Amino acid sequence: MIMLLSDSAVGVVLLGCGLVAYRSGTGRRVGLIMVAAAGCWFLGNLAAPFVFLHRGPLVHLHLSYPTGRLRRPIAKATVVVAYAVSLLEAIFRTPWLTLGLAALVAIAAADVFARTSGRARKAAGPALIAALVFAGVLAFSCANLLLGWEIDRFVLVVYDLAICSLAAALTADLRSGRWTDATLSDLVTQLGGESGTGGLRGELQAALGDPTLVVGYWVPLQGLYVDERGVPLTLPDAEDGRSVTTVTDGGEPVAVLVHDDAALDDRKLVAGVSAALSLAVANARMRAEVQARVAALAATRRRIVEAADAQRRALESELALGAERRLGEVARLLTDVQRGSAADGLAEVVSEVVAEVRGAQTELREFAQGVRPSALGSGGLAAALPVLAARAPMQVDLMVSVGRLPPAVESSLFFVCSEALTNIAKHAKAAYVQMSVRPCPDGVVATVTDDGVGGADPRGSGLRGLADRVEALGGQFSVGERSGGGTLVVARVPVEDGPNGRVIA
Repeated sequence: MIMLLSDSAVGVVLLGCGLVAYRSGTGRRVGLIMVAAAGCWFLGNLAAPFVFLHRGPLVHLHLSYPTGRLRRPIAKATVVVAYAVSLLEAIFRTPWLTLGLAALVAIAAADVFARTSGRARKAAGPALIAALVFAGVLAFSCANLLLGWEIDRFVLVVYDLAICSLAAALTADLRSGRWTDATLSDLVTQLGGESGTGGLRGELQAALGDPTLVVGYWVPLQGLYVDERGVPLTLPDAEDGRSVTTVTDGGEPVAVLVHDDAALDDRKLVAGVSAALSLAVANARMRAEVQARVAALAATRRRIVEAADAQRRALESELALGAERRLGEVARLLTDVQRGSAADGLAEVVSEVVAEVRGAQTELREFAQGVRPSALGSGGLAAALPVLAARAPMQVDLMVSVGRLPPAVESSLFFVCSEALTNIAKHAKAAYVQMSVRPCPDGVVATVTDDGVGGADPRGSGLRGLADRVEALGGQFSVGERSGGGTLVVARVPVEDGPNGRVIA
């Protein structure tokens, strides 16, 4: 009679804990599993062949706590084996099957615990302890039979106490919300380190134990939700077995979660996940705004370079059409005067004036070449660089395999080559220079190498100015030592396809 009451008490405890867990919200699945275990326990009291039928739900409970879901393959296999063994025990009983089940439960529990991390691992501790205790009790009962200890009554008492204690402990842990708090804390920590919205889905799936969870982001201009790839998200109907949780910020929709019905049953968990997701989305938007501002700054720097280059072209045109043309006309008139004034003794004076005018014209042309060579404007780098190479005091091996480029790009690369040649002539003591301008996957690259003494200082004002100019166009500029001696200057500038902007090999 006492044993019957004891057995009935275990069933009542399982049933009561199951109902309490079910009402907690988060533990609905756990509560249903406990109720199933209670039902199997009572069935075993009524029919002796089913006395061990409750072991299947109990193993299921310990390996799926606290979500009630089995995520690891070994945990799923162990639960299937547990249900199968509990049914086989109704036909023939062998302690070896139970002992094997106990070992499998311990291994599966350790595997599930090992796959958790951060603060969630602390929350998974009760599940691990419960599974190991239950596996230990099963092993203890097997040892009693295999080793002939003949302490059946003591084993039954320990078994009953263990089941009641574990059920009560898991229910109390579930009701305390410690798992929910740890999950939210870990979720906030993980989302705080994300660089964008791409990782939110994975973090939420792991935290809530729902691998099918989908995150949609509200796009006000389009009036719809999109996933992390920007694809419009179709929200499921209520009868699809999927729930939709809307996340708002200041009364405005921010995101939506499409998840399993039981994934967000706990109101506290819903509030915490919504707050964490709102913060993560806000952070992602802030990062996007910063990136947009950086892009705008880069575009502004590029426009400054292009504007400066446009001013150089305008100054070159003004010099050619203004002062240089007038000086040319003065030189012609003076030449006419010189021819007609030889007898008057003015020829010598006029000759000096003509020479000065010609000198002024030459200086203006050189100045214009320094501002922007006329050959660069008319023929691009393929026309301007040969003139530059021909004026160099050393041998220059030149290769240009690009067509016309945007004016700002042409000017930048021309002045890179010009400044490099100037530095080589002044400091490198080089006899040979190799210079090339060729297409590259994202634009065009100019290289200048020499066989001089090397030692170029990239922090010098001239090279630093070239680096600023190239980088303002979104390019890269470097100065280094060439293998075998000498200096290597490389300027890489991106070129977008478009009018006057396609690299032609």
